[in-house]
Amino acid sequence: MDLIPTPYQLGQKAKHIAKLQTLENASIINIQLKKGETIAEHDSRRDVVIVVRKGAVIFDVEGTETIVKQDNMLYMKPFEKHSLLAVEDTDLLVFQIMP
Repeated sequence: MDLIPTPYQLGQKAKHIAKLQTLENASIINIQLKKGETIAEHDSRRDVVIVVRKGAVIFDVEGTETIVKQDNMLYMKPFEKHSLLAVEDTDLLVFQIMP
């Protein structure tokens, strides 16, 4: 068992991105963004699941915008191009899973 800390970092600095755990077939990343911060368009060779722990973020996936917040989650297939914009201070987890 591993208990992995995910402290809130936005009080000390702006954008925070940290890889929390690397497994044989997956990686888990914590991203914390202040309202208005962005992450430029990119893609992943892995399946990606986004879970927002706090706040709300707009994902633009292949030209379609959707708001991801605490009451939903986002799944993206490998190589789907996406970018994001925090519409509130946001804390999210990214699960990158090998197909």
